[in-house]
Amino acid sequence: MSRYIASRAIRGAHLLVNEAEELLRRTMAQYGPDAPVAFPNTAYYLPVINGMLGIQVERIGQLEAVLQHARKLLHPMPSDTRWMPYLGETLDSGMATLFAAEAIEALRFVRGEEPQRLPGFHMAGGSFTSPDAGLGGNGAGPGKGGNGYLNGPIDDVQLRSWGIQLVDGRMPGFAAIVGCAKSNEVAVKIVRELQRRNILIFLSGNVNGRSIIHQLMEEGVEMGYDTYIVPFGLDTLSAIYALGFATRSALTFGGLKPGQAREILLYNRARVFAFVLALGEIDDLKFAAAAGAINFGFPVIADTVIPQILPTGVTQHEHVVSMPFNTIPGKDDLERAERLVQRCIETRGVKIKITEVPVPVPYGSAFEGEVVRKKDMRVEFGGKHSRAFEYLRMVPSEQVEDGRVEVIGPDFSQVEEGGAMDLGILVEVAGRKMQKDFEPVLERQIHYFINGASGVQHIGQRDIAWIRISKGAADKGFKLEHLGKILHARFHGEFGAIVDKVQVKIITDPALHAQWLEVARAAYSERNERMGSLTDESVDEFYTCTLCQSFAPTHVCIVSPQRLGLCGAYNWLDCKASYEINPTGPNQPVRKGDTIDPIKGYWTGLNAVAQRNSQGTVREVAMYSIMENPMTACGCFECIVMLIPEANGVMVVSREDPSMTPAGMTFSTLAGMAGGGLQTPGVMGVGKYYLTSPKFISADGGFKRVVWMSSVLKKTMAEELKAVAQREGDPDLIEKIADETICTDVEGLMAWLEEKGHPALTMDPIF
Repeated sequence: MSRYIASRAIRGAHLLVNEAEELLRRTMAQYGPDAPVAFPNTAYYLPVINGMLGIQVERIGQLEAVLQHARKLLHPMPSDTRWMPYLGETLDSGMATLFAAEAIEALRFVRGEEPQRLPGFHMAGGSFTSPDAGLGGNGAGPGKGGNGYLNGPIDDVQLRSWGIQLVDGRMPGFAAIVGCAKSNEVAVKIVRELQRRNILIFLSGNVNGRSIIHQLMEEGVEMGYDTYIVPFGLDTLSAIYALGFATRSALTFGGLKPGQAREILLYNRARVFAFVLALGEIDDLKFAAAAGAINFGFPVIADTVIPQILPTGVTQHEHVVSMPFNTIPGKDDLERAERLVQRCIETRGVKIKITEVPVPVPYGSAFEGEVVRKKDMRVEFGGKHSRAFEYLRMVPSEQVEDGRVEVIGPDFSQVEEGGAMDLGILVEVAGRKMQKDFEPVLERQIHYFINGASGVQHIGQRDIAWIRISKGAADKGFKLEHLGKILHARFHGEFGAIVDKVQVKIITDPALHAQWLEVARAAYSERNERMGSLTDESVDEFYTCTLCQSFAPTHVCIVSPQRLGLCGAYNWLDCKASYEINPTGPNQPVRKGDTIDPIKGYWTGLNAVAQRNSQGTVREVAMYSIMENPMTACGCFECIVMLIPEANGVMVVSREDPSMTPAGMTFSTLAGMAGGGLQTPGVMGVGKYYLTSPKFISADGGFKRVVWMSSVLKKTMAEELKAVAQREGDPDLIEKIADETICTDVEGLMAWLEEKGHPALTMDPIF
């Protein structure tokens, strides 16, 4: 292999380990060896160190052992005449670099030097209350509100929220971009090409003080969790957060444990499709960091002249590819940038599914998180000032003209800038395999399909839809008819197995809008009644969902009419539709078979499929119990249910809740017990609407066992939980359930339950 790459990587590793040791010495002298050290918003400690070495660093002094191990991995500089037949010494140096980089970043947090601040820079947050609520949220960095701070480490809530997209293929992988592009235009083009393919983007590093982060900021590109563009920091060291994300993916979804270094690296090589794109000059530290990435199976593609390592081995294809920008075939720099991205995808073997949509703005799932704020808005439909609904129905084939998009009423060109108008989206589909039960499944996709257009924001569903179109999108020629073109293209692309013809009517005429709104609402009510009438006893088949097996090989969901998937995205009808669409796909029917125990939910057919699909790890599954053979989970669950033995009940923790719980652990820590395909009595990941089901841990006492619940669930599910309390015969039950605003320890919980007279205290022992 190339002595040049080896020598520069080894030299960079030596320099960084030296720097880490010196920073540790100074920090210990200033703060003491027992001072706490951690990355904020994660329960994985320092994840690369934790994953590779099994060391859970909580105090500064513990980093001494880490850096001693890093120094043992260093090798002497290779001579000009020494042949290096394999990558071993370079890979060792790369791993030493990762340990040193993570130690330095952690010490910077102790010293108040992280997260990095970039004047004039704003982040797009991971959550918001309205498009006008300002910037901030999860993408903003630890406690900084998003104003001017780069991201730093990915928090655990965001890691899991991306999980379902990673496993179902909507997000096929991630790109770690280091350095600075040839020009601002090239930087934007690279990022847009990756977004168009729905690839998650991590940014770090600089060339002579200038970073791709600066370039995107200057061009007004919105960065943050919502847009899949996460700027870690302006130096190369911040790239460690990308590899920390990869390590935590293995721990979260793969069921692996800290210290299983080989297994974690192999998991990433096989399941996490990532690559490094090095832009501009590459110094010794970048070579060393690149060697660390190669350990994970992530290839490095450079847009400059460097020696290549083309044989495969540690990576799936080539290890290091040099693609000097000015030599890439193409008529201009933007075309060369597109080909550079394509080479990255080919080198890593990323599987991309792109549906070409005939609209005048960029299109892809990466734009789903874009926020159109009031000052940037051309027009809105729904919200406070108008009404918007969307309704999909199945009609006879002769009534559908495929591809027809009809705007009935005025376009928004007649509305003043920043104004509002009523809107109805009526999608009519026909197909030989189409069924009425599939209508709500397809209708739910309208949200995702429309949100894929850059400059178009879609919130809500049914008759509470809220759509905004930005001035920028309107200036590029986006009109109401393009909403219909998006839906026509995407329904054919995603549901071609059951949909033969699609036509769309965009309704703005006031009289017709009011008429169809009533028709739609009647259909919504009918669907609710139909799903509500389905019970586990009324069907002979449940469905499996193995989407998450790509990340958690021993996990299998079993979805029934009264127990939706733990990610909250798939109910029984969804799985039924999925099976009709793709008979060999992840959702397969399961005959219940003979009843073993109807109270706990044991059937012979379910046990057999659980054992087969979990590779023998799970032998039995009780559908209705948390205490005996509960269902496994991957890491995508919306909530965690956990036993609180002192209270004779259970708590329910939402993934959106970062607070401490009476179990003495946060959601992130609890997730390690509930995820990874583990079957742990007393701990279970669930979809939040499973809480409203009569089958919710019914074998263990049902909803009356809930003694503590995250307040976000109480607020967002207020009406549904009120109905559950009525069903349970205790209308005040929700008020008797504690939350983090009331107590976060067992002592406080018990006092609250006794004061309120919670029924769990008088129920039979849950054990």
